[in-house]
Amino acid sequence: MEVIQMNEKMYEIMRDGRGFIAALDQSGGSSAKTLKNYGIDESEYSSEEEMFNLIHEMRKRVMTSKVFTNEHILGTILFEKTMMSEVNGKFTADYLWNEKGIVSFLKVDKGLAEEKNGVKLMKEIPNLKEEIEEASQKHVFGTKMRSVIYEANEEGIRDIVNQQFEFAKTICDGGLVPIIKPEENNKFRKKENAKKQYGSKSERPEKHICPPGECDLAKKCGGCQYQGMDYEKQLNKKHREVKELLGSFGKVEPVIGMQEPFHYRNKVNATFQRLKNGTVISGAYQQGTHSVVKIDECQIEDKIADGIIYDIRGMLRSFKIKVYDEDSGYGLLRHVLVRRGFRTGEVMVVLVLASPILPSKNNFVKALREKHPEVTTVVVNVNDRRTSVVLGERNITIYGKGFIEDELCGLRFRISPSSFYQINPVQTEILYGKAIEFAGLTGKEKVIDAYCGIGTIGMAAAGKAGSVIGVEVNRDAVRDAITNAKRNNMKNITFYNEDAGEFMVKMAAQGKTADVVFMDPPRAGSDEAFLSSLLQLSPKRVVYISCNPVTQARDLKYLISHGYRVERCQPVDMFPWTYHIEVVCVLSKLKSGHHISTEVN
Repeated sequence: MEVIQMNEKMYEIMRDGRGFIAALDQSGGSSAKTLKNYGIDESEYSSEEEMFNLIHEMRKRVMTSKVFTNEHILGTILFEKTMMSEVNGKFTADYLWNEKGIVSFLKVDKGLAEEKNGVKLMKEIPNLKEEIEEASQKHVFGTKMRSVIYEANEEGIRDIVNQQFEFAKTICDGGLVPIIKPEENNKFRKKENAKKQYGSKSERPEKHICPPGECDLAKKCGGCQYQGMDYEKQLNKKHREVKELLGSFGKVEPVIGMQEPFHYRNKVNATFQRLKNGTVISGAYQQGTHSVVKIDECQIEDKIADGIIYDIRGMLRSFKIKVYDEDSGYGLLRHVLVRRGFRTGEVMVVLVLASPILPSKNNFVKALREKHPEVTTVVVNVNDRRTSVVLGERNITIYGKGFIEDELCGLRFRISPSSFYQINPVQTEILYGKAIEFAGLTGKEKVIDAYCGIGTIGMAAAGKAGSVIGVEVNRDAVRDAITNAKRNNMKNITFYNEDAGEFMVKMAAQGKTADVVFMDPPRAGSDEAFLSSLLQLSPKRVVYISCNPVTQARDLKYLISHGYRVERCQPVDMFPWTYHIEVVCVLSKLKSGHHISTEVN
């Protein structure tokens, strides 16, 4: 009875209310671009699960905002993963309805089929009944689905109407209200023509090489925002920017730069595109687009990795391997990812394919290793989804051991295809050295490494601490971390596959403490749930490592208002020629009665 009454109230709001429906649906095809707009690069997550978790954190901030109310917002459109996730301890639809008075709709379509008769129908929705049943249980009111009309084609439009109403009947039978939405889009033709035109212009016969200090492609690819600027000026500019954000909290040291700020990226990803004339190019997406800029050698990428990608591109024709087309969904090769151990020299080649089957895989590997004997392992990563995320969930090793190893801070680490590992090992050792220095370890401390990944910071600190606990939500990363600890014969470090915030709350409830907490969150920063759990644990020192001083400043403000003081901030230039900067700050806990708690807006 409660559900029926609630639905009736929702119906009244949608019938009589004035306002708009907010789109909070975020599919795999657009999530990566959206995260980039938030300042989160694709290199900062390694799976769709991690990507969607980051998206949900962004969406939570929107939904919990004071201005996100039913004064103007009648309803929201949710992606399935958003519906199944929670906001402040409630399923998303329940939170929106109970706390905000906003009606929820579920996006049910699974993308568009191939164009036919001037339209794109929806792909089949195989589990529609089950999805509707789940949505009803989660108190979702209705659904949204999308197809597109490009031409005034009578047959195509008839097909769209028939399909929309067929799905709508199933939705109504399940007790939900469907939004029937065929779109008209005449901009598509212009976009396609522009893409083809750009592709033909960007194809050049010569090899594109970016020598140190200059790059004619920088403005196109958008990867190096400080091209043409003297390196010392880059460091000074970054110092001013960090000081402006963090200077009011504590002393900001000069930026530690690189002696040789070139070819530092040990992880290189290339995407592929077939031009109108049949030529295949590889490189990076032009900033803000999905058009590929042809790059054969880049001044910030590992030279060996660039050479491997260049030669793989040359092998495609002889092995009859077609590159993947994002618009049609046809083709096999989507990306090539190369990771190289800085000190070991081991090289991993990851072929990201739309199918698990690589034709003549043994001969392909043989031909590749004849050109590049330094390749120690080759992995096929299967990504068969219409998504912008580079890696899929499944890895198949076709040569070698399926991972590489590298040395960092005197320790040896196993690196899997999807493992997070800092891309600049030279500067990483400096960064971690400063973090451990700031922690002031004496050999007795209980240490927590939150967001620990494969355990690099925690293991680097373990030699100077009494005990270390690493906490990481990514299961694969935890597996690598446990393996890494065993290989380095470390007895005083333990890893847990849990949410770090929830883990610390449980520790505090059990009366356990920690002396030092290392935290290295993604670009989006931490959140209030984690920071409040940190306060419950009440460590003497917090070492906060961040690749985004903007979100770091926000989080520091929260900790300062709750009894901590920033003592030092050290920027380290991990990403020369870009506007990115890494900063490590150390906070110490003030003695009780020596601080005033204030509310920070």
